[in-house]
Amino acid sequence: MYGKIKEHLQDEIQNIKEEGLYKKERIITSPQGAVIKLDSGKEVINFCANNYLGLSSHPEVIQAAKDTLDKLGFGMSSVVIVWGDELMIWLLAVLSTIVR
Repeated sequence: MYGKIKEHLQDEIQNIKEEGLYKKERIITSPQGAVIKLDSGKEVINFCANNYLGLSSHPEVIQAAKDTLDKLGFGMSSVVIVWGDELMIWLLAVLSTIVR
Protein backbone atom coordinates (compact mmCIF):
# COMPACT_ATOMS: atom_id res chain seq x y z
CA MET A 1 0.00 0.00 0.00
CA TYR A 2 2.76 2.47 0.84
CA GLY A 3 5.68 0.62 -0.75
CA LYS A 4 7.16 3.51 -2.75
CA ILE A 5 7.04 6.04 0.07
CA LYS A 6 8.33 3.46 2.55
CA GLU A 7 11.28 2.68 0.30
CA HIS A 8 11.97 6.40 -0.18
CA LEU A 9 11.91 7.04 3.57
CA GLN A 10 14.18 4.07 4.27
CA ASP A 11 16.65 5.45 1.71
CA GLU A 12 16.51 8.89 3.32
CA ILE A 13 17.14 7.43 6.78
CA GLN A 14 20.07 5.43 5.43
CA ASN A 15 21.54 8.59 3.86
CA ILE A 16 21.16 10.45 7.15
CA LYS A 17 22.96 7.63 8.98
CA GLU A 18 25.77 7.56 6.41
CA GLU A 19 26.25 11.32 6.81
CA GLY A 20 26.57 10.90 10.58
CA LEU A 21 23.42 12.93 11.23
CA TYR A 22 21.20 10.19 12.65
CA LYS A 23 20.23 10.84 16.26
CA LYS A 24 20.04 7.75 18.42
CA GLU A 25 18.04 8.25 21.59
CA ARG A 26 19.81 7.67 24.88
CA ILE A 27 17.89 6.33 27.86
CA ILE A 28 18.44 8.29 31.07
CA THR A 29 18.36 6.11 34.19
CA SER A 30 19.05 8.73 36.87
CA PRO A 31 17.39 11.90 38.12
CA GLN A 32 18.02 14.78 35.71
CA GLY A 33 20.75 16.78 37.37
CA ALA A 34 23.85 18.46 36.00
CA VAL A 35 25.25 14.97 35.41
CA ILE A 36 23.03 12.09 34.26
CA LYS A 37 23.54 8.36 34.02
CA LEU A 38 22.64 6.51 30.82
CA ASP A 39 21.38 2.95 30.46
CA SER A 40 24.90 2.03 29.29
CA GLY A 41 26.15 3.02 32.76
CA LYS A 42 28.05 5.99 31.36
CA GLU A 43 27.74 9.33 33.19
CA VAL A 44 27.57 12.44 31.01
CA ILE A 45 26.95 16.17 31.42
CA ASN A 46 23.25 16.92 30.96
CA PHE A 47 22.72 19.29 28.05
CA CYS A 48 19.39 17.75 27.02
CA ALA A 49 17.05 19.38 29.52
CA ASN A 50 16.24 22.74 31.02
CA ASN A 51 17.71 21.40 34.27
CA TYR A 52 21.32 21.48 33.10
CA LEU A 53 22.33 23.27 36.31
CA GLY A 54 20.75 20.54 38.42
CA LEU A 55 18.55 22.98 40.33
CA SER A 56 15.44 20.78 40.25
CA SER A 57 17.10 18.31 42.59
CA HIS A 58 18.36 20.97 45.03
CA PRO A 59 16.84 20.34 48.50
CA GLU A 60 15.55 23.92 48.85
CA VAL A 61 13.82 23.79 45.46
CA ILE A 62 12.23 20.44 46.32
CA GLN A 63 11.02 21.76 49.68
CA ALA A 64 9.62 24.93 48.08
CA ALA A 65 7.70 22.79 45.58
CA LYS A 66 6.29 20.61 48.39
CA ASP A 67 5.27 23.68 50.40
CA THR A 68 3.56 25.20 47.37
CA LEU A 69 1.70 21.96 46.60
CA ASP A 70 0.49 21.81 50.20
CA LYS A 71 -0.68 25.44 50.02
CA LEU A 72 -2.11 25.67 46.49
CA GLY A 73 -2.58 22.12 45.19
CA PHE A 74 -1.58 20.92 41.73
CA GLY A 75 -2.74 21.76 38.23
CA MET A 76 -3.18 24.57 35.76
CA SER A 77 -6.93 24.76 36.42
CA SER A 78 -7.68 27.35 33.74
CA VAL A 79 -6.71 30.60 32.09
CA VAL A 80 -6.48 33.74 34.22
CA ILE A 81 -9.90 35.06 33.14
CA VAL A 82 -11.52 31.94 34.64
CA TRP A 83 -8.94 31.09 37.28
CA GLY A 84 -7.49 34.45 38.44
CA ASP A 85 -6.12 33.42 41.84
CA GLU A 86 -3.72 35.58 43.83
CA LEU A 87 -0.60 33.71 42.68
CA MET A 88 -1.42 34.22 39.00
CA ILE A 89 -2.25 37.90 39.57
CA TRP A 90 1.08 38.35 41.40
CA LEU A 91 3.01 36.55 38.63
CA LEU A 92 1.41 38.69 35.91
CA ALA A 93 2.27 41.85 37.85
CA VAL A 94 5.92 40.79 38.23
CA LEU A 95 6.22 39.80 34.57
CA SER A 96 4.68 43.07 33.42
CA THR A 97 7.43 45.03 35.20
CA ILE A 98 10.09 42.98 33.43
CA VAL A 99 8.61 43.39 29.96
CA ARG A 100 8.21 47.17 30.14
